Amino acid sequence: MTEILFIEPDRVLAKTYHDYFTEKGFKLRFTGKAQEAIALADKITPDLVILELQLKIHNGIDFLYEFRSYPDWQDIPVIILTMVPPNEFPQDKEFWKSLKIHKYMYKPKIKLNSLFIEINELLAQKTL
Repeated sequence: MTEILFIEPDRVLAKTYHDYFTEKGFKLRFTGKAQEAIALADKITPDLVILELQLKIHNGIDFLYEFRSYPDWQDIPVIILTMVPPNEFPQDKEFWKSLKIHKYMYKPKIKLNSLFIEINELLAQKTL
C-alpha cells in the first residue's frame, strides 16, 4: 500500500484529503508541523510527501532542506500543495530541482481528482 506523508496544518482540509485518498486505497499520515513530519518520515519512510508551505514555527522550505539532508530521503518525491500563489513564490527552476520538487500546485485551482491523477502518474514514474 502506498504511504503518503501529508503535511497540512488545516485540520478540515486534512480530513477531506484523508477521506478522499483512503477511499482510493492510499495510506495517509498527517501532521501540520515540520518537525513532526521529519519524525514521521523517519518512522514510516513514505512513498510520497505532499507539503503545504505555510507551516507554523518551521515553514515548508525549512522542512524540505532538512528532509533532503538525509540520504535515505533523496529520492522520495515531493508535491507542493499550497495556498501560496505561484507568482508570490518566485524561485528559479534550479531551486526546485535542487530540492527535487515534482510539482507545485496551488490549492484554490486544484481539484481532488487532479491531485489524485498527479499522484498516480508520479508513483507510476517512480516504479519504472
